Amino acid sequence: MENNYLEIMLDFVKEAGVMALEYMADSQPGLKADGSIITKTDKAVSQLLSKKLNSILKEDNHILVDEESEDLAQYFDQTILEKVEYVWAVDPIDGTRNYANKTPLFGISIGLLKNLKPYLGVVYFPLLKELFYCDGEQSYFMTQAFSDEAKKTLIEPIDEIISNQSTFIITESFFRRFQWDYKDCHLSSLGVAVADMCWPTIGRTCGAMMGASFWDFAGAWPIIQSAGLNMYSVQTGTPLKTLHKNIFRKDRPWKLKDYYIICSQRNLKILQEKIG
Repeated sequence: MENNYLEIMLDFVKEAGVMALEYMADSQPGLKADGSIITKTDKAVSQLLSKKLNSILKEDNHILVDEESEDLAQYFDQTILEKVEYVWAVDPIDGTRNYANKTPLFGISIGLLKNLKPYLGVVYFPLLKELFYCDGEQSYFMTQAFSDEAKKTLIEPIDEIISNQSTFIITESFFRRFQWDYKDCHLSSLGVAVADMCWPTIGRTCGAMMGASFWDFAGAWPIIQSAGLNMYSVQTGTPLKTLHKNIFRKDRPWKLKDYYIICSQRNLKILQEKIG
């Protein structure tokens, strides 16, 4: 059955992408209790995945962490996490504000952890027709995804030399806590966590900084590792290798309590020095 998990994930993002494009003109955005935006598409995509994983989630060794779950704290317990073999995580629409404003950059992300380590991951950008995925051993970037013109490229380890051409992606809250040395690298903010993570794997940026929730990075996590990159804690420089409750805030289940830099090990020190 495990060999079928990636197929299920790819089939899910394909259907969810069609749904997202169909609903985009009238996504009916609203606000959650925490002030973040939600659309009817987020809910519909979440329901789609629940149906696709229905039989799998009946097994004792699988749980699903869904951004749109009514009870996000249900599995926010290290004892539970250590008892299951597989942890699924989905972000039905990542970049919901972009999506609600009909901006073309948004993604659909699903990740699968095995024994609390990143295993399979799929990230799809429906309007760009770009797909990133990890099959458990290698990762791939695909243009014109799910079409007869699809072109697949192996994602190989990358270590971009930082120069005046380089761009570093920041979270929108970056300047509330940090400053930046602009002399040889410029900043950009995309508003889409999965793009922040996936784009450095193909050399579009030299890295990114993010303060995210579990579902924001679960799908891209194994992909960045295939590219020789990691998520490094801004405070400690420690790479994130495994899922543990202690990396998240106590008051907001699944929200990272630290900011993380996505980059190569060599570039970590360079980027840290640029961040004031």
